[in-house]
Amino acid sequence: MTPSFHLTTQPCIPVRTGDEAGSRLLSLRQVFVEAHHILDLALPMPPAQSGILRLFTALTARLTGLDDPGLSRSAWTRRRRELLNNGTGFDPEKADAYFDAHVFDLFDAQRPFLQDPRLRTQCVKRAGVNALAWDRPAGHNLVWRSGGHSDLTPYPLPAHEAFWHLVIHHYYGASGRCSTRTVPGSTLPRDPGLTAGPLRSTLSFHPQGATLFETLLLHLTPCPDDPDDEDAWTSAADACPWEEDLPDPLAPLPPATWPGRLLTGRSRHALLLIPDADGSHVTDAYLTWAHAHPRQPAIDPHHIIDTQPGKDAAHRSRPRHAESARALWRDLDALLLAGDEHSASRRPAVFNTLNDLPPDVQARLTVRVCGFDQDPKVNNHLWYTALTPPLWNWAQEADPQAASRIAAARIAAESFAGLLAKHTKLAWHNTLNPHSTAKGRDCRWARLALAAYWPAAETTFWKLVRTEADDASIRPAFATTAATALRTAIRNDLLRHAHAGPAVARALRALHAAATDRRTTGERRAR
Repeated sequence: MTPSFHLTTQPCIPVRTGDEAGSRLLSLRQVFVEAHHILDLALPMPPAQSGILRLFTALTARLTGLDDPGLSRSAWTRRRRELLNNGTGFDPEKADAYFDAHVFDLFDAQRPFLQDPRLRTQCVKRAGVNALAWDRPAGHNLVWRSGGHSDLTPYPLPAHEAFWHLVIHHYYGASGRCSTRTVPGSTLPRDPGLTAGPLRSTLSFHPQGATLFETLLLHLTPCPDDPDDEDAWTSAADACPWEEDLPDPLAPLPPATWPGRLLTGRSRHALLLIPDADGSHVTDAYLTWAHAHPRQPAIDPHHIIDTQPGKDAAHRSRPRHAESARALWRDLDALLLAGDEHSASRRPAVFNTLNDLPPDVQARLTVRVCGFDQDPKVNNHLWYTALTPPLWNWAQEADPQAASRIAAARIAAESFAGLLAKHTKLAWHNTLNPHSTAKGRDCRWARLALAAYWPAAETTFWKLVRTEADDASIRPAFATTAATALRTAIRNDLLRHAHAGPAVARALRALHAAATDRRTTGERRAR
């Protein structure tokens, strides 16, 4: 029997439906046919959820006709509103026609889904199933989440879980050395090796509605304006990987056209899964480079884009990186503010059309945040996810004063974090060297103070937002929070050092004095 695992018929996507079952596995076809009854995806790995949402967004564009570059902005908006109001979800006949027209089999001999069958002959060495699974140790990689696995015990991976890991590799894959790939006709002086996936180490923001159908429609953006290359956005030029022939790994890459290539076609990794006899599990995998040429420039519509003025044009803008130590509320103002040419950050492009939604959809809109804290090359630290409260009523378009207040609170919180670190270090230094005028260096007090400050600052932030505090009360509130954190940090050492009391008192006075001084270095940097 030839092994197969058809994603359109085999259960592979966990979803939440709100019934007693909690969550259940559905096939790709079931997900789209029942999307208007499904609350949300329930993937246990946030990077897999973020990647699959992008795949589903491209499929949504195909099934709804919202990928038509000939639609004007007003026609596109009107069409999406009609879909949001229809209450019937996707057209099952269109879904069947699309899924029948393309191969969605993980183990198809000629065109396995999101894989390259040529690796069977172009790669001599397999990577092993542990290298495919992101929560297993493999080779010399750091043990991140072992779960009892090792290179000596490469347990097979269920096929539906292998699909999730396959998606993560395409979006968040590592850079560096990999299996050697020999391409016929190649004149490359050396193996190009892996370059990082397009989402590696980034933070993604996904608008979320009442149902999966609504969520996927909220993920869509209109065809971008590109006056320099109008032909690049024709529907004939755009394709998802499963809609076209296998690419030539030595050929220059096509532009990252909207929406297919932009959302699904920028992977730097080539993979091939090796199934067991019946296709229920994956026992091994090939993993190598996909393209010898550099990636095409593109801006993902789910990223906050930060601007660094001191950088050259090619590196001035970058997606906001995922940092597991950074609280997500500190990114809230970047989502709510529309921004301008002088802004240090731009909100995700997918948020630019949310003001055109029906009022009831806007009122319940939340944001799913998916982050994967990774270094630029190999090491993975932590993946995480969070769901915001309904927030569009605070957006600049809906309530400019609320958006401005949220931005001011975030800036003040970060400003006082800098001031707390500065004055705590100075207090520590003056405690040990009371007659010195040198600046303080990093110390235990500063680390303890910041550890106490940030959780308390989040509480202060939400209190200020929910009580609609005026601007005059924002800085004093964070000054008090910072002073309390400093007292907490030095409480056990206050009686041990003779000069600690005066030094800490000076630090506390400086923090409270900064409550009325908006010209602090920390605030200028935050702005």
